[in-house]
Amino acid sequence: MSKTYYLPQSNEVELFKAAAQMNLPVLIKGPTGCGKTRFIEAMGEALGRDVYTVVCHDDLSAADLVGRHLIDENGTYWQDGPLTRAVRNGGICYLDEIIEARKDTTVVLHSLADYRRVLPIDRTGELIEAHPDFMLVISYNPGYQNVLKGMKPSTKQRFISLTFNYPKPEIEKEIIIQESGVDTDAAQKLVTIANEIRKLSDSDIQEVVSTRLLIYAAKLIAKGFNPYQACMHTVVESLSDEDDVLEVLEKLIALHFQKDIHV
Repeated sequence: MSKTYYLPQSNEVELFKAAAQMNLPVLIKGPTGCGKTRFIEAMGEALGRDVYTVVCHDDLSAADLVGRHLIDENGTYWQDGPLTRAVRNGGICYLDEIIEARKDTTVVLHSLADYRRVLPIDRTGELIEAHPDFMLVISYNPGYQNVLKGMKPSTKQRFISLTFNYPKPEIEKEIIIQESGVDTDAAQKLVTIANEIRKLSDSDIQEVVSTRLLIYAAKLIAKGFNPYQACMHTVVESLSDEDDVLEVLEKLIALHFQKDIHV
């Protein structure tokens, strides 16, 4: 099985490994598509730990994390949720976009995110001590926070924090080449396009172009797809539905791939 490719940007690898050794929970903040999930997968492989990923949402309940009683032909039985499996067996429980989860759901994390490292399961009466290799990791996009959806300071202070952003141009170019197989010239153009879009202040662009979208575009180009059209379908159309914004983005793409436009 091939290892997950991850190119460090700063000291995040050393910090994460130190946190794992000291049983400290980790909070990762960063925009969509900047590599948070890829980083966790790479760290799981580096540490030899399974990663239990949960994508949080409004309907996520405590039972979805901890577990629930189910019924089959033999009667009622208990089934652990991903959090409980990680606590029992060891591994990284990664809760992606934690601020999307209900507040009553995240309460179950408190006793795991401090010195106690225990998980109480009310429905079974168990109090599970976390496996030595258990690690709790949560992440969110600060740009999505608002008055109703935000993380309490008391919760934040239970974690050590890592802030991610989109990679520096040279690192982002290497990532794109490694992930897609595209040539250096095309990768450089994609990075340049991305950074020009990221500098735009137009409020209609709710989310700037991610490294993930650049990789999608590069993969299409590497397969022989028209570069201009590849950017239109992966970058431009993903960022806005407003005609005036699309026009601006289309012109920007044309500056770099104008020779490839087919009329």
